[in-house]
Amino acid sequence: MGGLAITRVDHLSDEDISALSRILIGVVNAGASVGFVPPLGLDDATAYWQGVLKPGCVLLIARRDGAIVGTGQLDLAMRANGRTRAEVCKVLVDADAQGQGIGKALMAALEVEAREEGRSLLHLDTSTNDKSNRLYLAMGYTAAGTIPNWAVDADGVRHATTFYYKVLDE
Repeated sequence: MGGLAITRVDHLSDEDISALSRILIGVVNAGASVGFVPPLGLDDATAYWQGVLKPGCVLLIARRDGAIVGTGQLDLAMRANGRTRAEVCKVLVDADAQGQGIGKALMAALEVEAREEGRSLLHLDTSTNDKSNRLYLAMGYTAAGTIPNWAVDADGVRHATTFYYKVLDE
């Protein structure tokens, strides 16, 4: 994975938002279940990235040779009784860069960030039929269960979602 750098960011430039919007549109329009339904337009994708950096959000960006090729987020639980956990969100890899280990590298970097934030439990959810399920299992996540009809696609078809968790070594 020569030239890949993953960094935590606390500010997004217009150029970053444009690149992240392109990636989000690509993965959503290819069928990924990440909170949007296809066809996702540029205005909605841009609005998402413009508002993403808020208290409790850890945002990582993966760049290869300076170009953004992926991203991942932690949504830190902020309530007093939940400050040991975080949700893994929006782990996205550009279509042209998929299958090169970038998703795995982002997940590993999110685990490092979670530990640095004092979090010892990560959780996430994904469409039960999504190929990402293999990655989460391979990285030591445990399937906690599946809920039917959790999300709908652009045609209104309901799909099951599987929830995962991982207890981080302390």
